[in-house]
Amino acid sequence: MKIPLPKKVNMILENLLLHGYEAYIVGGCVRDSVLSRKPEDWDITTSATPEQVKSLFPRTVDTGIEHGTVTVLVGKSGFEVTTYRIDGDYEDSRHPKSVTFTRNLIEDLKRRDFTINAMAYNDEDRLIDPFGGMKDLNSHLIRCVGDPKERFSEDALRILRAVRFSAQLEFPIEEHTAAAIPALVPTLKKISAERIRTELVKLLVSDHPRLLSDAYELGITKVILPEWDEMVGVKQHTKHHIYDVDEHTLHAMQHVRANKILRLTMLFHDMGKPSMKTTDSMGVDHFKGHALVSEEIARKVLRRLKFDNETVRKVTRLVCYHDYRVAATPRNVRRAMNRIGVELFPLYLEVRMADVRAQSSYKRRAKIENILEMREIYRQILVEEECVTLRQMAVTGRDLMKLGMKPGKELGDMLNELLEMVIDAPERNTKEFLSEYVKQKLKI
Repeated sequence: MKIPLPKKVNMILENLLLHGYEAYIVGGCVRDSVLSRKPEDWDITTSATPEQVKSLFPRTVDTGIEHGTVTVLVGKSGFEVTTYRIDGDYEDSRHPKSVTFTRNLIEDLKRRDFTINAMAYNDEDRLIDPFGGMKDLNSHLIRCVGDPKERFSEDALRILRAVRFSAQLEFPIEEHTAAAIPALVPTLKKISAERIRTELVKLLVSDHPRLLSDAYELGITKVILPEWDEMVGVKQHTKHHIYDVDEHTLHAMQHVRANKILRLTMLFHDMGKPSMKTTDSMGVDHFKGHALVSEEIARKVLRRLKFDNETVRKVTRLVCYHDYRVAATPRNVRRAMNRIGVELFPLYLEVRMADVRAQSSYKRRAKIENILEMREIYRQILVEEECVTLRQMAVTGRDLMKLGMKPGKELGDMLNELLEMVIDAPERNTKEFLSEYVKQKLKI
């Protein structure tokens, strides 16, 4: 097997080999290349020590020098080059107590998480696969290197990574590997929110986000996302639904494109339903007000997992408005664009479509037609450049002050009143009309 290597990667390998050191690409880039996927990163492992690596390349950065990692800069690209190492004992389910450099490639591969990530390659020796990674790729299995309990005890995040790789590759987790997880799930509490967040997002934006259900079955969500467990098994006795809340959510995530904001929105959009569920005398379930509760849950969880402010803002707003339904008229669409935000409005339409597609067939055609009509009107509003925000108004606060208004609440209220007028009737958005309206209102 020959793996085509990028020129810059090949240059680094050849330079190390030329100076008498061993060097291979390793881990995910080997796995992805074998699967005919485009690697996100090209990691290199070598028998050279960090200092020896630094002496061979003019531009390097000590990105993880204590663990043997140096980033070699080639042009505008950076490639991590790590010395073969043996990890010492793990005491916190996160980091080895010590790291010892070695000149033995197999010892280095032995410490890696899964067999499919424990393969190395260079053009001279070709594929180095001491733990059966190729066999597991061909068998479509996620299997730990060696004893699963040891691997998961070394770094608890590997528990979540097992499910993430399963979702990305649609490979089941090997029997003994899966069996080792439940007892060690509590150690995930020792993992930082940032590392949990990274793996969760990768799982959600994978081709198979529905495999979040595996994380539940293995007890993982109970630790990292207990809000999910609250949704499991919650019935929805209503014409609009055929799935329990958790199953509906899995289907909704599957029906929306693999975008971080959209997948997170679908994850959270119905999390408020369990606490808002009521059942009437006819046995019909209702979830009034669940969108607002879901919004608060989303904000709490996103903050807990240390998401950036922009992600929190976008996701919570979309969750809040995911169930916002109005007749598809230009006036209603302009009002919706104003409330939800021009930037988020197309995402709102995608969220609604995914939600509908994960529901029952009851009135589905009418719901989808409404969304499509709203999308067409939205596009026309953009083409016509109709006003839906204060920034698009023909007058500004400064214009109103020139008419005699003073800065403050009264001026802000007037601007909002004018905006409501032009949203209802775009033809009114002229400086002459709005100025005259303000003069008459203030009796100037």
